[in-house]
Amino acid sequence: MQKYFNVNIEFEKQTVDQIIEDTIACGEKGYVCVVESNNLTVANRNIVFGNIVNDALVNVCDGSMLALILGKIHHQKLKSYTGADLFFKYIHKKKYRQYFLGNTATILNGLKANMSKIDPEINDMVFSELPFMKVEDFDYPSIAENINKDNPDIIWVSLGAPKQEFFMASLLPFLNRGVMFGVGAVFNFYSGTGKVKRAPLWMRKMKLEWLYRALEEPKKNIPRYWNFIKILPSLIVREKRLVSP
Repeated sequence: MQKYFNVNIEFEKQTVDQIIEDTIACGEKGYVCVVESNNLTVANRNIVFGNIVNDALVNVCDGSMLALILGKIHHQKLKSYTGADLFFKYIHKKKYRQYFLGNTATILNGLKANMSKIDPEINDMVFSELPFMKVEDFDYPSIAENINKDNPDIIWVSLGAPKQEFFMASLLPFLNRGVMFGVGAVFNFYSGTGKVKRAPLWMRKMKLEWLYRALEEPKKNIPRYWNFIKILPSLIVREKRLVSP
C-alpha cells in the first residue's frame, strides 16, 4: 500500500481482494478499514487512530471525490472501492462463512432477510447486536469467544467510524482467525429498513454520494465534511511536495 494524505490506501481492487483472500486461506487474521473523509481527518489529528488505520491488512478508498483529488495530485486515474461495493461483492461470492456484528436488531433482521435472498447459507450465519457503550468498555474476550466458536472467515463490523476501527483493533488479539471489515452504514443500506439509504446510482456516478449523505444526516455529516475541508488544503500542499521530484 502507498500512503496518501498520511494514510495507507490500496486503489487496485485486485490487490485488495488478493490480500483479503490470502489471509482467509492461510487461516490468519486482520482488519480492513474503509477510508473516507471522516476517518481520514481523524487519522491526521489522532496519532493512535492513525496508527490503527495504518496497521490494517489493507485499506480501501470509500470516496469518489477523495479518489478524484488524489488522482489529480498523483496524475493517475484512481477509483474508489467503497465499503458498500466491497460488502456486496463478498456476499455474492457465496464462498465464505460470515459474521455480522453491530448496529441494531431491526437493521440486522432486515439485512439477514435481504442477504439470505442472495445466498441462502447466510440464513444460518450469526447476526449479533452490540450494546451501546464506549469502545473501551466492550468485553472483547467474550465477544471474541462467540466469534471463535462460529469460526467465520469474515466479520463485518457496523459501529460507525472511527469507533469501529478502534473496536476492530481491540478485538483482533482475541480472535483466532478471520478478516474484519469496518463498514459503518452499509448494514443500513442493504437492510431495507430505517432512514439511512445509499445514494441513488446517478448521484454515485456524478461523484455526489457525499452530498446525499450530508443532506440525509446533516447534523452528523456536515460537521464531519467541514472538518475535512479545513485540513484539506494543508494535506494537498504536503502531498504535492511528496509527488514533486
